[in-house]
Amino acid sequence: MVADGLRVLFCGINPGLMTAATGHHFARPGNRFWPALHRSGFTPVLLPPSEQRELLSYGLGITNVVARATARADELSAREYREGGRLLAVKVARLRPRWLAVLGVTAYRAAFDDRKARVGPQVRTIGGTRVWVLPNPSGLNAHWTPATLAEEFARLREAAEEG
Repeated sequence: MVADGLRVLFCGINPGLMTAATGHHFARPGNRFWPALHRSGFTPVLLPPSEQRELLSYGLGITNVVARATARADELSAREYREGGRLLAVKVARLRPRWLAVLGVTAYRAAFDDRKARVGPQVRTIGGTRVWVLPNPSGLNAHWTPATLAEEFARLREAAEEG
């Protein structure tokens, strides 16, 4: 779900089994991506995963670091992450979104070999695209509450609105 010149291209780790079965990103009940997107002000309404195409009208898109579907992200190999990071950089250079938002600091570290990365804006750019690491919105990432997740998404939204 991508297009040229998006405001923000969100990048999940890889499709979960529910996403693979439905074709809808972040489709698993309990995933907090869609609520965080809405609560942060990226979307005026809470979109269900089945309406993911609506994101394009807001200048938003979704892709993944790794294309292979798994039940859990820890089933992916370091090689898959590195190759996914390489392919993602090619995609971003071609599509030129203003921001790439990688959902998961561990995935970002593995894909871009940046062991010191933290949640928030990164020094790295891909062409003219700035990079922001967001927390993984999976319900398994209980360290981030729905409120703090939405706050971090809102920080990115504010940066994306500034330019």
